[in-house]
Amino acid sequence: MKTIEVVAAIIKDKDTILATRRGYGEFVNMWEFPGGKVEAGETSEEALIREIREELSITITVDLFVTTVDYDYPNFHLTMHCFLCTQVNGTLTLNEHNDAKWIHSSELNELNWLPADLEILQELKKYI
Repeated sequence: MKTIEVVAAIIKDKDTILATRRGYGEFVNMWEFPGGKVEAGETSEEALIREIREELSITITVDLFVTTVDYDYPNFHLTMHCFLCTQVNGTLTLNEHNDAKWIHSSELNELNWLPADLEILQELKKYI
């Protein structure tokens, strides 16, 4: 089975977290933490900063490693490294997603998350 390695940003502002809704592909309209694939020669942190700039047109700092999620989708295995992040500048622009919202930590379970992203929610309780 093919393995895909990605990074995900859990962008926090006080007691809210940024959730983005996928605008394409098999999981369109499901919620996820933004991020993407790690390219050859990049650290996870460099990949995350680049992906968030490409997807959301904002600059972030990568503050703290949270967890690595390993999840088997039907057609591939996903390894996702997740980090708490902070937005430092820029205006949020949806370049790949069809919606985004800041949600209170108590509302995280109310969204229709991608299966691998659901794995992050339990771990997040330690940090928010």
